[in-house]
Amino acid sequence: MKRILIVEDETPIREFEAINLQRAGYETVEADCGETALEILKSDVIGFDIALLDIMMPGISGIEVCKEIRKTNNSIGIIMLTAKSQEMDKISGLMTGADDYVTKPFSPAELLARVDSLYRRVTVQKEKPREDANRLVCGEFVLDLRRRTLTKSGKNIELTQVEFQMIEYFFNHHDEALMRDEILKEVWGESYYGEEKIVDVNIRRLRMKIEEDPSVPKHLVTVWGMGYKWNT
Repeated sequence: MKRILIVEDETPIREFEAINLQRAGYETVEADCGETALEILKSDVIGFDIALLDIMMPGISGIEVCKEIRKTNNSIGIIMLTAKSQEMDKISGLMTGADDYVTKPFSPAELLARVDSLYRRVTVQKEKPREDANRLVCGEFVLDLRRRTLTKSGKNIELTQVEFQMIEYFFNHHDEALMRDEILKEVWGESYYGEEKIVDVNIRRLRMKIEEDPSVPKHLVTVWGMGYKWNT
């Protein structure tokens, strides 16, 4: 069963999201605040595929909920719901571990498209073959496709599903300049119609995890006018 946690303090919006996702075959669990969401996540034994988090809520914000989720769970897909005026909040949400964001107001079709796209990415990663030989090595980095881990000089680096897919794509095309739209299609899917800047924010987040000095990257470098490249 496809399970999604909806965290939204405005009842009409929360019910609107739940009804449309239920019609599309999702099992929904609702929380009207961040505190309730964290209690649900703590007590749940089945697990969620996706969490849909409103950023602006009284008490614990969606960004704080995202941070708490990522402390223990890198496999769940996270979508932030933001207002048009919350540009910095979008970036903050992505930097703390969200996989995507949807700007309010949105149509049922847009919400479902983004949820479906993320659900496919999450399940594809879970169902990939995991033979012991599946390892990608780039210098001091080892990407273990069976255990879904990245290590640098033997030290583990925690990755979300999206980050893992990005690193896998870069390792398979190391020393090649990859366009932003190529990365977007590979990781977010052909049907994704969000903004390319989501690639840039995720690159910033990855650099913070893998580079000695994220401001002067040696591994995940910018190719000006094109995109990014993994330097070996």
